[in-house]
Amino acid sequence: MIYPIVAYGSPILKKEAEEITEGTELDELIKNMFATMDNASGVGLAAPQINQGISLFVIDSSLMLDEDDNEVGIRRVFINPIILDEYGDDYSFEEGCLSIPEVRADITRPDTLTIEYYDENWNLKEEEFSGMTARVIQHEYDHLEGILFVDYLKGLKKRLVKSKLVDVSKGKISTDYRMIYPLK
Repeated sequence: MIYPIVAYGSPILKKEAEEITEGTELDELIKNMFATMDNASGVGLAAPQINQGISLFVIDSSLMLDEDDNEVGIRRVFINPIILDEYGDDYSFEEGCLSIPEVRADITRPDTLTIEYYDENWNLKEEEFSGMTARVIQHEYDHLEGILFVDYLKGLKKRLVKSKLVDVSKGKISTDYRMIYPLK
C-alpha cells in the first residue's frame, strides 16, 4: 500500500513521535513505508510523514551516492532510534523533504553520528554512520523530534521560503505522489 505523504503545516510533523512497544508487529507498515518512499523517489521516510506518530523511519542512502563515492549506502529500518552522539566536521548540503516539495535549502550538520535503534526483528543495534548516510539519518531522526529541515533556516533564508511553505500547506504545488494538505 502506498500512503499519502503529510504536507508541511500538518500538526503531526511538529510533534515528538511516541516510542513503539518492543515486539509490536511492524512488518506490513515497514513494507508499505519502503513502497511509499520508493514511489515518491525519496531517500528516507519517517512515520509522522504518513500520519503515524510513532518512532520509526526507513532510509535508502545508496540513492544519494555517486558512482565514484567511497561510501556504501544502506537500505534500513530504524525503530525507536536514539542519536547518542554527533561529531566530526560540520558540512553544508542542500536538503529537501517529501513533506515540503519544491523547497530546498543548504543545511549544516556534523558528518558522523552514533545511533542506537532496533531493527525490524527487534534486535538492538548501536552503529556509527558518516557522510550521506549520516545526513539522511539526521534528517529523518529530526522528523521524530518534530523538527523539519526548514526549522534550521534563519533570517533572510527563512523569509525567502515562507511563501513557498504557505503554498505547500495549501496544496498549491505539483507532485508525482499523493499528499495530504492541512489547509486545502
